Amino acid sequence: MTTPDFAHAVWRKSTHSGDNGGQCVELAFLGTAVGLRDSKDKANGPILTVTPGEWAAFLAEARDGEFSQL
Repeated sequence: MTTPDFAHAVWRKSTHSGDNGGQCVELAFLGTAVGLRDSKDKANGPILTVTPGEWAAFLAEARDGEFSQL
C-alpha cells in the first residue's frame, strides 16, 4: 500500500467520546485506506493505516468477541 495523504482527511471519533480531551481514537476514511490516530497527538502523532478490508475484519472480530479475553 502506498502511503495515503491524510492532510485534508475528515477525522471523526465515536459519539461515546466526550470533549474533555480524554483517551480517544479518531478515524479517517479515504476510500483505499483507513487511518487511525490518537486524538491527543493529532498534529504530530503517527497514523496507523489499514485497508478497508482489514478494518472490516477487525470490526467483525471485535463484534464476535475475539478480543474479550485480552
